[in-house]
Amino acid sequence: MKYLKYSAGLLLVAQLATAQTATDYANTILAADLEKHLRVLAADDMQGRETGTEGQRKAADYIAKQFAAENLQAIAKTDDGKTGYFQPFKLYQKTWGDFYVKAGEKTYTYPKDFIVNGLFGVMQETSVETVFAGYGIMTDHYNDYAKINIQGKAVVILEGEPKKANGTYVISNSAKASEWSNEESLRKKVTIAKDKGADQIFIVSAESPEAYRRLVSQRSALMGRFNRLSLRPSMEKIGAVGTFLVTQEMAAAVLNTTTAKLQSAVAKINKTGKTNSGVLKGKISLKAERKDVQLESSNVLGFLEGTDKKDEIVVISSHYDHIGVNPDGQVNNGANDDGSGTVSVLEIAQAFAKAKAEGHGPRRSMLFLTVSGEEKGLLGSEYYTDMSPVLPLDKTVCDLNIDMVGRVDDLHEGKSDNYIYVIGSDKLSSELHQISEDANRKYTMMELDYKYNEPSDPQRIYYRSDHYNFAKHKIPIIFYFNGLHADYHRPGDDVEKINFTLAEKSARLVFYTAWEIVNRENKLVVDSNKP
Repeated sequence: MKYLKYSAGLLLVAQLATAQTATDYANTILAADLEKHLRVLAADDMQGRETGTEGQRKAADYIAKQFAAENLQAIAKTDDGKTGYFQPFKLYQKTWGDFYVKAGEKTYTYPKDFIVNGLFGVMQETSVETVFAGYGIMTDHYNDYAKINIQGKAVVILEGEPKKANGTYVISNSAKASEWSNEESLRKKVTIAKDKGADQIFIVSAESPEAYRRLVSQRSALMGRFNRLSLRPSMEKIGAVGTFLVTQEMAAAVLNTTTAKLQSAVAKINKTGKTNSGVLKGKISLKAERKDVQLESSNVLGFLEGTDKKDEIVVISSHYDHIGVNPDGQVNNGANDDGSGTVSVLEIAQAFAKAKAEGHGPRRSMLFLTVSGEEKGLLGSEYYTDMSPVLPLDKTVCDLNIDMVGRVDDLHEGKSDNYIYVIGSDKLSSELHQISEDANRKYTMMELDYKYNEPSDPQRIYYRSDHYNFAKHKIPIIFYFNGLHADYHRPGDDVEKINFTLAEKSARLVFYTAWEIVNRENKLVVDSNKP
């Protein structure tokens, strides 16, 4: 009995010492240091860190220098047979080359002066006649195409439908708008114009330069589809007829007239309730070149070798890329998405490196993995897991992924700033989920919100960050996330809006969870397969 009590006492002392040691190193993760790193990565001169750009490369260099300063090993193979911190990969892109419309003596360019719906190509500069086609509507009693032939011509069409000064819509002959005013009407107008042989279609979608800028901002995400990056070369099907969304000023130039005369023609339709298609005509030249581009990007890897279980690897990850600069010149600094996760990885790496330097290194090895290409479709992490894993996936214990932490989302605004969304912890390993719960209960005492872990959640957050490329290989994961907000993918995602106290606490929770996983006796069991 005395021996058992003595042994139990020694075990308790050891547990308390281990806990104190973990706390000592967790406490080196500081809000001030997170902010220091983030002010570099989310500065304007990084130009939004878009994948494949100079800004992304500058960010990668900064991360690599931090890894080197902490004496993390460089394990990515380089072309000369050596090793480095960068894991380079090629990206293939279909994008616009020369894309312009010449009208009169002026040249209009994409996306400065116009944007387009859908893909098309005109590989050589081509001249085409233009004609005003009113609102582009065909009905039994109102037909903009009744007296014009648009075969082989570019048509200029107004959005919406004619409406008289007394508030009566011409089509419905009432104060109620017809189907030609709803969201599907544009698609219908384009179909009619194509069926009648239109060479190109110009839709007057903005009355002023300010309205056009709003239009560009609203459609920026859709415009990104035309420049999609992939890890493999791809083919695309393109037509010859484009749908251009333009301002009144550009529409007038396309018709070889003035804005005032175009407005007068529109006013006459609305006043009389009768079409005057064909009243304005012109001629343009245009080119819409689609081309193939190869870009270079890279993941940045820092390795910390373990002791007696060094063949097993725990990954701590984030993505360091963002969405770059808007067409109107505004920089999307991406402080929260995902500068916050990246600086958390840097601080966690520093804490574990310090522990090792002082004789308390992890039993399992650790890979600090910051990837690019997340904003383009999780490409960097896909390259690592599917095409070139630097360390064996079958020896990878788990991935703890950090994306968008340190900013209170709309659902918690005014309610709590001591929470974190925990996603995926129970999907593949019941042990991982319990370790996460225990670490929080013992050390950080945050509110662990599992809203986005529900399979029925419409946001499908589990599938939307880099951890998923590990999860699909049956590697347990946890995704740490503070939620969406009004500045998501907008220029307002700046350092000043980060709650660094919350970011600090979130990073410490990841640290404590990782500390237990890298130092426990047994590897995590993979005993779940939840959606």
